[in-house]
Amino acid sequence: MKIQKPAPPSDDKRWRLVDATMRRYNYRAHGLIETLHTMQETFGYLDRPGLQFVARALRVPYSRAFGVATFYNYFTMKPPGAHTCVVCLGTACYIKGSGELMAELEQTLGIKTGETTPDGRVSLLAVRCIGSCGLAPAGVVDGQVLPKVTAAQMLSRLKDSEQ
Repeated sequence: MKIQKPAPPSDDKRWRLVDATMRRYNYRAHGLIETLHTMQETFGYLDRPGLQFVARALRVPYSRAFGVATFYNYFTMKPPGAHTCVVCLGTACYIKGSGELMAELEQTLGIKTGETTPDGRVSLLAVRCIGSCGLAPAGVVDGQVLPKVTAAQMLSRLKDSEQ
């Protein structure tokens, strides 16, 4: 007896990319993390309908898909801002002032870590380590690592990105 594949949450053609990843893993549970990576890369975040679809298609409980999605820092359950501002809070960066850097960015942007500005312009994120300890404190703006960075430099880079 053949199990019918569930329909994606919308007609968005990007679901084909997610389906191709699941197909590579024969719609089995061991493809969950890779499928969530594809969904995150394709849509920018993981939402409840998408997680429900992936869970049904891979025949895993929704609680497992949700658990994986919320356990790993790479995954986000909220739409990202147009720009991302990431501060490394690893030991080397923290000793060099990344805690204060984060506090200053929160105050200037008017949001807390993990939030996006109300206009959807900037998401402020924290990570445990970006592997650039010799550049502490390090930050990342729109994927570009900034060494020995200050809040003013990060905000300037954000402003430059918008032009």
